[in-house]
Amino acid sequence: MSKLSQNFAKYVIRAKVEANGVVEKSDVIGAIFGQTEGLLGWDLDLRELQRTGRIGRIEVRLKVKEGKTVGEITIPSSLDMTETSLIGASLETIEKIGPCDAVIEVKVIEDVRTQKRKYVIERAKDLLKMILERENENLESISEKIKEAVRIQEITTYEGLSCGLGIENYDEIIMVEGRADVINLLKNGIKNVIAIEGSIIPQAIIDLSKKKTVTVFVDGDRGGELILKKLLSVADIDYVARAPPGKEVEELTKKEIFKALREAIPADQVKRELLAKSPQPRVSAFIEESKKEETEKKELMKRFLDLLEDLVGTRAAYFINKEMEIIAKVPIGELERMINEFSNIYAIILDSVISQYIVDIALPRKIKYIVGLKKEENIKTDGLIALDENEIRKALEE
Repeated sequence: MSKLSQNFAKYVIRAKVEANGVVEKSDVIGAIFGQTEGLLGWDLDLRELQRTGRIGRIEVRLKVKEGKTVGEITIPSSLDMTETSLIGASLETIEKIGPCDAVIEVKVIEDVRTQKRKYVIERAKDLLKMILERENENLESISEKIKEAVRIQEITTYEGLSCGLGIENYDEIIMVEGRADVINLLKNGIKNVIAIEGSIIPQAIIDLSKKKTVTVFVDGDRGGELILKKLLSVADIDYVARAPPGKEVEELTKKEIFKALREAIPADQVKRELLAKSPQPRVSAFIEESKKEETEKKELMKRFLDLLEDLVGTRAAYFINKEMEIIAKVPIGELERMINEFSNIYAIILDSVISQYIVDIALPRKIKYIVGLKKEENIKTDGLIALDENEIRKALEE
């Protein structure tokens, strides 16, 4: 039978030992078993108690000081308190250890369960505090969380663009930059919202703008201004709302969202303000920048198309850096493993269909573009720009 561990004992006997000479641990243990044998009868014989697991392993710690040996004896016990006390008292009858005179004195018999009770009480306090803190969430807060979860589930897509349910049925719609912005507005009860999802303005956005009253809601940074300029140049925008300076729509509170939308200004006024900022008689900075961006976009699209055509039939992918240089060419099947080998991937060009699986691999790496032969329907890109061959050719024809 296995020996009793102190972890399973009810009591622990702690005794002080002192011998007038140098003795070893084996001498002490031998004296304990030898000199207590038969003292308390068969039922309380130490060897029998240890064999049946009611007395644990006897631990002895000794040190020699000025020719004498002093130390401590520890005995775990699962006996009741009376029997354990008898065992402790029997130790004090020992008068010799090895060849030396000795004295053993029981200093304390500890109730192990007392220590456990203290731990249980302290831990119970912590657990009770945790329960009470959670209970303090009022019903209004819980109700709001349920509503928020339901609203987030209402996200869908319109021609591949993230939006609220039934976006085509609203007379007035709000256009935002990305999927995260759509989620934040849905959380706060605004359903007539759709994402542009990328720096290239989709044809679906342009078409919607001609049929709906449109408010563009952009981030309060330079990126938001650039998106706004592109929209104003190609779409029929009615109003413009901006997030506070330095903030993004996806991080705004409910109060900030509604304040920004209340303060939306007519798009014609925004256009006049942009034109007024540029010196005369020069062509406005707005027009110059739009032309420059249009040229850069076409160059980017042409480079993507060239690389894509180069890959056709290879079942491979190019990793491209921001300078449009090829970093690596890898088999499609090795994409997930190889993508972690490079830190500066700006775009991935695929001789394959762009799937949700591939997008999900790329998103954590902050990759800007994925270009492929075709694109699965309703993929969620979360700000990453996914382009298929037809979209690229259409952009080059515009």
